[in-house]
Formats: sequence, structure tokens, C-alpha cells
Amino acid sequence: MGKKSFAIHPFEQLKKKIERAKTVPPANQIPPKKKEEFTEDELFSTAMHDVQVIEEYRVLACAQRARKVSDQVNACDPEREAIAALDEITQGQRPIHLPDTQEYVEWANPAFRDDILQRMHEGHFSVQGFLDLHGFTVPEAEMELESFIRASFKKGLRCIKIIHGRGLRSTQGARLKEAVVKRLSGHYRKDIIAYVTARQCDGGLGALYVLLRGK
Repeated sequence: MGKKSFAIHPFEQLKKKIERAKTVPPANQIPPKKKEEFTEDELFSTAMHDVQVIEEYRVLACAQRARKVSDQVNACDPEREAIAALDEITQGQRPIHLPDTQEYVEWANPAFRDDILQRMHEGHFSVQGFLDLHGFTVPEAEMELESFIRASFKKGLRCIKIIHGRGLRSTQGARLKEAVVKRLSGHYRKDIIAYVTARQCDGGLGALYVLLRGK
């Protein structure tokens, strides 16, 4: 009986599967990681695996030092402070410091005490009479001022108030205020002790306290 060739080879595929199984690692076997593939926590755990904890040194009595705050943190920003102050002023939460404004006016006879202006502005003298010049022209205001001061001397008044306004609605500025200050510092200079911008409650930048000499 001669050699016969079979068309079906049932074990040929099985042989190939066995060969492939030898080259592929088992599914449950994970190849070891390279050193650069480990995370920091894994590297730390590996390095510290044989380290023992010394219970006596878990808590150490160390002196607590106060933390230093950077000067830059505490440094104030002048621009922000100014904006915040202006916001408070516009909302009525902070009074205006009138002596810091350009409209503030003061004059005192050098023969009297140095603190006379501060005392006047702070309201230490009672106002005994006042003149309101709103609505007058400059010539009319000068005539009214003349009559008022003469009448105040006759009555023996010492502290008076002159309301001149700020000229905010005038296209020419505070002309009445300029006229009043000019008359007080010129024509009436010898008859007064001092004059100063009034407190906010008494007209503020739109009024003057005037302290007259006694006669």
C-alpha cells in the first residue's frame, strides 16, 4: 500500500496555537516597570519600606514663631485709598476736611493767638448774627456787607457769619466770595480779628465766620 496524502490536517492548527502560547506571557503576569515609570509615591514607598517609626519622636516640642507678613501685603495703595475716601464722601459716609480743599479761606491778625483760626473753624465762638448774600450782584453785596458790619458794631456783636455762596451756578465763578474776602482783608482789615471758612453745618465753603474787634 503506497503512501497516501490526507487533505485534512487536524493537528496543524493546534501546533501553531501551542507555539504562540510559548511566546505570549500569561495574562496574569504583568511585566515589571522601568524606574522612570514609577510614580513619586511608589518610589517613596519603595525607599521607605524598611524604615521603622520611633514613637518617642512623633511629637517634638518646638517653639512656635510668629509668621512674618510681607511688607508688600501690608503696604497701602494710595490711589485705592483716595478712591475709597472719595466714594465715602460722595455717599455722605465721611465728612469733607474743609482745610484740605482749595476753596478754604482764612486770615488772622498776627497780634492775636495762633490757634484763633482753628478755634473759630471748630465753632468755639457763637454766631450772633449773619448776612445771606445769595441773589445779590457784586455791587449790591458790597453795600449789604457795609451796612451789616456797621450794624454789628453798633449792637456790640463779636462773631458774625457771612453767607456768600460758592458760585457753582455762575459762569464767572465765586465772584461774591471774592468780593467779600477782598473787603474784609482790605477796607475792614483794622476792624476784624480774623475770618475763616465756616463749618460744614454752618454753610461750609459757602460761608465765613468773622470775628470783630470790640469797640
